[in-house]
Amino acid sequence: METAIVTLATAESSSSENTNTNKMIMSSSSIATSSSSSPPTLSRYESQKRRDWNTFGQYLKNHRPPLSLSRCSSAHVLEFLRYLDQFGKTKVHNQICPFFGHPNPPAPCPCPLRQAWGSLDALIGRLRAAFEENGGKPEANPFGARAIRLYLREVRDLQSKARGISYEKKKRKRPPPQLTSSAPLPLPPSSSTTGAT
Repeated sequence: METAIVTLATAESSSSENTNTNKMIMSSSSIATSSSSSPPTLSRYESQKRRDWNTFGQYLKNHRPPLSLSRCSSAHVLEFLRYLDQFGKTKVHNQICPFFGHPNPPAPCPCPLRQAWGSLDALIGRLRAAFEENGGKPEANPFGARAIRLYLREVRDLQSKARGISYEKKKRKRPPPQLTSSAPLPLPPSSSTTGAT
């Protein structure tokens, strides 16, 4: 009889432990489910980087013949950058254009629209990071190749001349230091001196 009671008590305690364990598993799985159902929102930079990476991947798929990422070279990246020029919104004047070197031309002209240098520079930075995040080796990164840096420098120089805009980094203006006078400020008259006669 005593053995039966001990066995029953042991069974009840193990049953309550199992119930508690099950509750803990269920609550932890519900936490995991709720956290996995709402992925963390990406920053603007991360979202843009993902879009750029997908765009470049699509470009490689549509390439004739289609290219795999492992066979992609700096020459293909240059092709991609030139391809993007057709979607550009920056007017880049030819040397024969009367508005060559004018940042704000007074009239329309037939000069082509291109991708702005700053946009291309930022794009290459994002793609360079995305390449390594997606398993690419830093030493094989086509976006970090010397040819790409030279191309970007060439685009920057051409656009700065054609549009009359300097791309040199401007020095940040510091506010002028406030002058402190050594003379003490006059004190306002007190009511006790004005009231006395």
